[in-house]
Amino acid sequence: MESFEGGGVARQPYRFPQARIPERGSGVFRLTARNAMAHHDSEMKEESLREDLKFYFMSPCEKYQARRQIPWKLGLQILKIVMVTIQLVRFGLSNQLVVAFKEDNTVAFKHLFLKGYSGTDEDDYSCSVYTQEDVYESIFFAINQYYHLKDIALGTLGYGENEDNRIGLKVCKQCYKKESMFPSNETLNIDNDIELDCVHLDLQALSKDPPDWKNSSFFRLEFYRLLQVEISFHLKGIDLQTIHSRELPDCYVFQNTVIFDNKAHSGKIKIYFDSDARIEECKDLNIFGSTQKNAQYVLAFDAFVIVICLASLILCTRSIFLALRLRKRFLNFFLEKYKRRVCDADRWEFINGWYVLVIISDLMTIVGSILKMEIKAKNLANYDLCSILLGTSTLFVWVGVIRYLGYFQAYNVLILTMQASLPKVLRFCACAGMIYLGYTFCGWIVLGPYHDKYIEVTIGY
Repeated sequence: MESFEGGGVARQPYRFPQARIPERGSGVFRLTARNAMAHHDSEMKEESLREDLKFYFMSPCEKYQARRQIPWKLGLQILKIVMVTIQLVRFGLSNQLVVAFKEDNTVAFKHLFLKGYSGTDEDDYSCSVYTQEDVYESIFFAINQYYHLKDIALGTLGYGENEDNRIGLKVCKQCYKKESMFPSNETLNIDNDIELDCVHLDLQALSKDPPDWKNSSFFRLEFYRLLQVEISFHLKGIDLQTIHSRELPDCYVFQNTVIFDNKAHSGKIKIYFDSDARIEECKDLNIFGSTQKNAQYVLAFDAFVIVICLASLILCTRSIFLALRLRKRFLNFFLEKYKRRVCDADRWEFINGWYVLVIISDLMTIVGSILKMEIKAKNLANYDLCSILLGTSTLFVWVGVIRYLGYFQAYNVLILTMQASLPKVLRFCACAGMIYLGYTFCGWIVLGPYHDKYIEVTIGY
C-alpha cells in the first residue's frame, strides 16, 4: 500500500462487477428475449387499439379527412331515400283514393237514409227530431230508402248480407222493462232492466203494398220508456276510380247503422249514423287493358325496395357487430392493464344510435313493402297498418340523413348542439306538460259544461 503524508493508508477505488452478458442459447437469454417480445407485442396491441378507438369515435367529417374515402354506404342510403319516398308517395295517393271513397259514401248514405239531413252534422250526431211524428217519419223514411236503393242511388251499390247471412234490414229497440212517470205529480216508478226487441225486414216483406210492417205492434213506440231504436243493414260497392290510376278496383262492404238516441228523455232525440267500411276480395275481376301490366311493374318496384333495405340492414348490422367486437377488445385491455371494469356509460358509447335507427327503419320498410305487395295483389286490405309502417319508416329514413350531414363541419357543429340540448329540451317539455295538463283539467271542469268545443279546441280532437 502506498502511504499518504501523515501516515494514512491509500484505499483502492471500488470496482463494480461487470454485468454478465447471458450467453446466446442460455435460459436467461431466452427469458429476456421472450419478455422483450411480449412487451413489444403489448405495445403493438395497445397502439392498434388506440388507433381503432380514435378512428371509431371520429366525427364523419374527421373520418373523411383521415382516409379521404367517400363512404360508399352513403350512396346506398341516398338511393334508399329516393326509392322509399317514391314508394310512399305512390301508396299515399292510392290510400287517399280509398279514404275519399269511404268518406264520400258515408256522406251519400246520410243524404239517402236520414230525412231532412242538411249536409252538416249538428255535433257528434248527424241530426235530431223533436216530435213523435218526426220520429216515425224518419224511421219509415230510412226503411223505404233502403228498399228503393237501386232506383235512387248514384253509386255502384247493392244489398249485402248481415251477420245472419240474410239480406234486409234489422230493426231493434231498447226500452225500460217497466216505467210509469207522472211529472206533474213528481212521481216515478221504473224498473231499469232493459228489454231488447228486434225484427228483421227482408226485401219480400218490404215489397208488400200496402206495407203491413208499418202497422205492426213493434213500431208502436212507447216514448216514455224508449231508450233507442237501431236500424242496421249491409251494402256492397265497388270502387271504380282506381281504374283511372291503372290499379285494380276494390270491393267494399258497408255496415251501416242508424241510431235514434232517446236515453236523455229531454224532448230531443239525436240521430246518429255510422258506416263501417271494410275491403273484401272481389270474387271475379275481368279488366282489359294495361292495368295488369302496371300492377306487375309496381310489384317489381316494391321488390327492389325490399332488396335495397335488406342490403342496408345487413351493412348496419355488420357495423354494430364490429363496434361490439371493438368494445370487447377495449374491455379486456382495460381489465388486463388497469384491473378495473369500464362503467356502463362508457360501454354504451360504442353503440351508434344512428345505425339502430336505420335498422328499425329498414325492418319497418320491409314489412310495410310486403303488406303493400299483398294489398296490390288484393290478398290483403289492411291499408292502415301499411300506412303506419311505411310512414314511420320514411320518417326515420329522413331523420337518418342528419348523420351524413356531419361530413360537413358546419352541420356537424349543429348536430352536436342538438344532441347536447335534447335532454334539457325533454325536461322542459315534461315540466311544461304538467302545467298544460293542469290547465286542461281546470278548464274542462270550469268552462267545459258551457262550451261544447272546449275539449276539441284544447286537445285538438
